[in-house]
Amino acid sequence: MIELYLDTADVAQTKRFNQCLPLQGITTNPTILAKSKQGLNETLKEMQDALGGKPRFHAQVVSTSIEGMVEEARQINELPYDMVVKIPATETGLAAIKLTKAQGIKVLATAIYSAQQGFLAALCGADYLAPYVNRIDALNGNGVEVVADLQLLLDQNQLPAKILAASFKNTQQAMEVMKLGIEAITLPVDVAAAMFAHPAVEPAVAQFGHDWKQAFGDKLSFES
Repeated sequence: MIELYLDTADVAQTKRFNQCLPLQGITTNPTILAKSKQGLNETLKEMQDALGGKPRFHAQVVSTSIEGMVEEARQINELPYDMVVKIPATETGLAAIKLTKAQGIKVLATAIYSAQQGFLAALCGADYLAPYVNRIDALNGNGVEVVADLQLLLDQNQLPAKILAASFKNTQQAMEVMKLGIEAITLPVDVAAAMFAHPAVEPAVAQFGHDWKQAFGDKLSFES
């Protein structure tokens, strides 16, 4: 089954969606945390309380050197949660991914804009690959095609890395990449809400209620 994540640091929204969706956990990045005005440790503690069980958290390094990324990854990995360390799939990041994986730490290669970039990260041992679907589209590329090409490369080379598709502006983008058989996806809150919203839903439900009351008043179904 596909791993479903929320891409957020909003605890209230996470509680909301955890009630109705089978969330695996959350993904964060430095921008999300900066906008929330809350650091990683406080966010993860509150998210653990909100989700319960054993959620998986993806948190990104902010160091810029190979050595700094590796040491920061080690420290993130020691947090008392199921952690995956996000490292950008740059030249420096790929070097850090190789060294981090040598320590047995789970890694997500992030900021992926091309299939070849993601493929190299998988060859370096990354456990997850995060292609930025909408950001690729915004640069006049085709995010869904990049995901499809990357999945093909993983399958042909029998690499165990999972695509965790990210960066969505609408449900159509999310649906198109899920149809490719990817193993994980992270959705912003607004797109997650739109996944089960449709303008025809509420009128249909209201009609059911109206028709029932007309026939049976305030009785419940099992009382009729």
